[in-house]
Amino acid sequence: MKNHKIMLFGRPGSGKSTFALKLHNATKIPLYHLDKYFFVANWDKRDNNEFMQLQHDIVNKDTWIVDGNCTKSLETRYSRADLCLYFNYPKILCLWRMIKRLFHDREHIDDRADDCPEVVRWQLITYMWTFEKRVQSIIIELKDKYPNVQFIEITNNQQLQELSTHILDKDILQ
Repeated sequence: MKNHKIMLFGRPGSGKSTFALKLHNATKIPLYHLDKYFFVANWDKRDNNEFMQLQHDIVNKDTWIVDGNCTKSLETRYSRADLCLYFNYPKILCLWRMIKRLFHDREHIDDRADDCPEVVRWQLITYMWTFEKRVQSIIIELKDKYPNVQFIEITNNQQLQELSTHILDKDILQ
């Protein structure tokens, strides 16, 4: 079986964590949400060297699903991934989902560090809104540098459903 190492990244509110959990449940591949490692209590950032070491420890394992955006370390994950899923949903939809999360329980998704309640800050909205522009050149560079990584961009629910069907049928993981 290939695709033991799967990374997901993209706009906040695009459904990465939800799909990562679904993928984990279907494949039993260990799941790591980067926000659990990047932040400590009250959304304070962990020491960068410590975070990078934690991330290196994760991606050096035999199998993993890593859900997260840290653009400074995209290459760390991408260079070791078999499959990269890029969630590039429309900005307005992601904004709506970010706001909606404030009012809907997501306790089944353990994607945050302890004592980091769901919040939507202006900084997060700005980060989400400008995400594609920030990562566009990085994606091109990574795809050129690591052509063996299967890259799939997901821009709508129909594409995600088709991908889900292939994963559940194990087509994409064989």
